[in-house]
Amino acid sequence: MAFVNPYVDQQGEGYHIKQSKVSIGSGGFWGKGYLRGTQGPLRFLPEKHTDFIFSVFAEEWGFAGSILLFLLYLFVMLRGIDTAMKARDPAGSFLALGVTAMLAFYFFINVGMTLALLPVVGVPMPFMSYGGTALLSNFMAIGVLVNVRMRRYPLFY
Repeated sequence: MAFVNPYVDQQGEGYHIKQSKVSIGSGGFWGKGYLRGTQGPLRFLPEKHTDFIFSVFAEEWGFAGSILLFLLYLFVMLRGIDTAMKARDPAGSFLALGVTAMLAFYFFINVGMTLALLPVVGVPMPFMSYGGTALLSNFMAIGVLVNVRMRRYPLFY
């Protein structure tokens, strides 16, 4: 029940969420600077390289960097939706929408998890979290998107 109120058990189940919120809040507007954060390097925030990478990013780059990160992910999502709309057949359209939805859900679940809006479930941040399998599957998903976009026109007339 740490999701409902993480401050009930601050040393147990609520520790990750509490330290994540401290990390995000201490970044301020401009952040502390690259590799100058306190929560991550001093090991107050466990699993900073996997599930809570957004907290470390927000501490080091601040609110401005977080907005820039949101805009970058929004660009990828809008390109995925555009690819789905311009696909030449329904299969390509559904494939592009599925890949875009997967990346969007991973992003929003991870950010919601670090902001204590959603329970901690262990979803990696696309292209940022440590982990070979997640990164490889994200790159393969982008490869599928590029393939659908590349084949939107017939090869031979």
